[in-house]
Amino acid sequence: MDERKKINTVSESISVEVHNLTVTYDKLPVLWEIDFHFPTQQIIGIVGQNGSGKTTLIKAIMGLMEGASGNVKIFGKPLKDVRERIAYVPQRSSVDWDFPISVSEVVEMGRFRRANLFRRLTLIDKELIKNALEKVNMTAFADRQIAQLSGGQQQRVFIARALAQNADLIVLDEPFIGVDAATEEAILKLLQQLRDEGKTIVMVHHDLNTVSTYFDYLVMLNTRQIAAGPINEVLTEENIKAAFGGQLNVLMKLQTILKNERLPIREEGFEDKTN
Repeated sequence: MDERKKINTVSESISVEVHNLTVTYDKLPVLWEIDFHFPTQQIIGIVGQNGSGKTTLIKAIMGLMEGASGNVKIFGKPLKDVRERIAYVPQRSSVDWDFPISVSEVVEMGRFRRANLFRRLTLIDKELIKNALEKVNMTAFADRQIAQLSGGQQQRVFIARALAQNADLIVLDEPFIGVDAATEEAILKLLQQLRDEGKTIVMVHHDLNTVSTYFDYLVMLNTRQIAAGPINEVLTEENIKAAFGGQLNVLMKLQTILKNERLPIREEGFEDKTN
């Protein structure tokens, strides 16, 4: 194999590389010497207790925060060279939902880049937008203002924007906060479908009880990196104790993990109230 092709093949098998990353707030480190790589075509979880640095790590990967040391590469290249291949879905709490914009206009934003903000939508753009809305079951709400939507519907709209962007790497920060159980399951199934189509999903997640059923690969944080790797290697009693300490619900989950049981994605009897 040609050496250049060999290098490209290796870099494309890795979606995100983080090397010796330290991030500070007001000169105080909040993430220490983080070092890992994510494979492609996986659903990857970033987990840890509140204040462990999950969102900070996502912002550093996305270039929204600058590290005090270390570096990040996406598909083997600096972020600036591959930015169009990445879609970002922020926490709902960070979005101004009172801004006067419709569902379709939010999704259309996925088709614009810095260099072409004022161009007109093409037929290809419109088809991608239409397909994105269909995938998240929001076609009927296309003309509705985002402030009029439920929490689950708002989350679907931002995922539709990421789909319209047609990115290879989709990064989501706590996508299941504020949504009901049925919507969470529907979003998860969509993300699994995208993975199967070749996309890479990176997600900050807060519920350890669902980690074993949601993710293929995991990073566990507690300001420092506790572990990173395939789910069956990372989700151990030792790592969970290091990341979460003595939290009761976590220790209860340990018993299930150690017995190699898997919890259902959601309890039966929930209805989707977002439509």
